[in-house]
Amino acid sequence: MEPEQLLTSFPAIENPAARILILGSMPGAASLRLQQYYAHPQNAFWPIMESMFSTPDKLNLKTDYATRIQLLLDNGIALWDVLQHCFRPGSLDARIVRSSIVCNNFVAFLEQHPLLTTIAFNGKTADQLFRKHVLKDLNLPAHVRLAALPSSSPAMATLNRDQKIARWKAALACDQSG
Repeated sequence: MEPEQLLTSFPAIENPAARILILGSMPGAASLRLQQYYAHPQNAFWPIMESMFSTPDKLNLKTDYATRIQLLLDNGIALWDVLQHCFRPGSLDARIVRSSIVCNNFVAFLEQHPLLTTIAFNGKTADQLFRKHVLKDLNLPAHVRLAALPSSSPAMATLNRDQKIARWKAALACDQSG
């Protein structure tokens, strides 16, 4: 069994003009090791973003991390995690030690992002954690909608990458105009 270690999520990738906040639960082991969101090579997050916001001639799945971040910022996307801290051996959300959960400060985030229209959850765990631990104490503006998305994780294998891309595009389509 792996030793338990307190995990700490990354700062939000954001700017005040963000319209969509995409939330994961907590970065996985590969992401924590590389200090990059969605660093696992089989995770579909970056291919999803690149297909949503890049023209086909610019599509490059090997884009460097700084360029990927700029792609998000240029398109009104903020990226963060529901959890600030937790214990979790390995990368699977199912192994998060529920008694160790500390959530990020969403009250401050919403105050600093008045143009936000959507909070989208990358997978069921992020959605459930937000609804259970954050939403009850959050005065969510009426114009902000919550959107559940299929997980981009390779552990969520019931949908292939193309199916995930299609579902993400459909769920976020109304928020892409800026």
